[in-house]
Amino acid sequence: MIGWWKQVYLRFRLVFSGGIVLLPFLFCFSGCGAGDNNTTEITFWGMGTEGEKIQKVIPEFEKRNPGIKVKVQMVPWTAAQEKLISSFAADNTPDLCQLGNTWVPQFVLLEALESLDGYISKSKSLKSSNYFPGIWNTNEVTGKIFGIPWYIDTRIIYYRKDIFKKAGYDSPPGTWEELLDLSRKIVKMQNDPNKYAIYLPTNEWAPFVIFGLQNGSDLIKDNWTYGNFSGKKFLEAFKFLIKFHKEKLTPMGVSQVTNVYQAFQQEFFAMYISGPWNIPEFKKWMKDSTGENWGTTPLPGKNGFPGVSLAGGSSLVMFKNSKNKEAAWKFIEFLSEKNTQLAFYRETNNLPAVISAWDEPYFKNDPFIKAFYDQFQNVVATPKIPEWEQIVFSKLQQFAEYAARGTMTEEEAMAAMDKEVNLILEKRRWLLSKY
Repeated sequence: MIGWWKQVYLRFRLVFSGGIVLLPFLFCFSGCGAGDNNTTEITFWGMGTEGEKIQKVIPEFEKRNPGIKVKVQMVPWTAAQEKLISSFAADNTPDLCQLGNTWVPQFVLLEALESLDGYISKSKSLKSSNYFPGIWNTNEVTGKIFGIPWYIDTRIIYYRKDIFKKAGYDSPPGTWEELLDLSRKIVKMQNDPNKYAIYLPTNEWAPFVIFGLQNGSDLIKDNWTYGNFSGKKFLEAFKFLIKFHKEKLTPMGVSQVTNVYQAFQQEFFAMYISGPWNIPEFKKWMKDSTGENWGTTPLPGKNGFPGVSLAGGSSLVMFKNSKNKEAAWKFIEFLSEKNTQLAFYRETNNLPAVISAWDEPYFKNDPFIKAFYDQFQNVVATPKIPEWEQIVFSKLQQFAEYAARGTMTEEEAMAAMDKEVNLILEKRRWLLSKY
């Protein structure tokens, strides 16, 4: 039975976060059960292509665990969040699934997820020391672990080595000052109004958040109930990035870049902050697998290298309603083994979460992946609140655009940002006051 406050939360969530979700379709999704008297069937929801690719490793698990069968339900990423919320409301959740790590707090708030601390303490193979600390922390909410990292990502800089050298830089920038100095030198050297130093589109929120975190900003304050984007530390970082727009070191409008890989190849810009999912495309466009003319590097920091970046990726979670928790945990342990992680990487190119997998020569020798390993040593989680994605997608990008175009000053933009964030968090404050 769902408690009253969770009913209220669900009502707000389903009605006001993008539309009313109808529930009847949910009953076509099977929960957990048994195939026969000797077989336990567990249900796993996989999102996007992962739902397809995971089926390649399941035969090995079932071979090693003959009494367990895994049933995979593939769910599009675009529909996954609302389907999971609705399935919880209908008491029809799967045994386990993958969640984007920014989603974990939302389902913890609903008390939908099983705490995994007890399972971890008894496990002979799965320990927190197997993972990068910042990545592991994304799954810790209210002092408990609710997810196990499955695959991981973060943001680093893709850069043109050849352009850097022409501008007098033999190595990537290590500080904010060097990043700005290099950008100015690149633009001056290019002497072309149609070429820029870096691509910082306002419709990508991550760099603004990253630099705010690097400057020590608490993005959400007072127990994550009020925005802090107009605070001194975030505002300083925000002003720093907007300076690249004001000085025309980055394209002003996102419409100027229709194909980021082609633009990078044609020297339209020399730097781009992005994640590991772009490695295959950049390799294809640059036609330089050795990294002679381009490379990847951890982010510069305010006062040192490398700077902080975001801890991203997808986690494995178990639902409280599961009737087959021990079998579900065995599957989580299996997916967390080094060899399984490597097999899944070969199918998906999703970077493994288990540190030991990075000892493989492939990762050590790949000139483009090493930077991600180095950056994973210094990553942090975004605020662990259900409203986070709404805040950055619908609001931060909007006000960054206003500031970049001069429609608002940086101070005005972030003051307006906090006002909007505080409205978004109003329901959170009300719920916390009642809970």
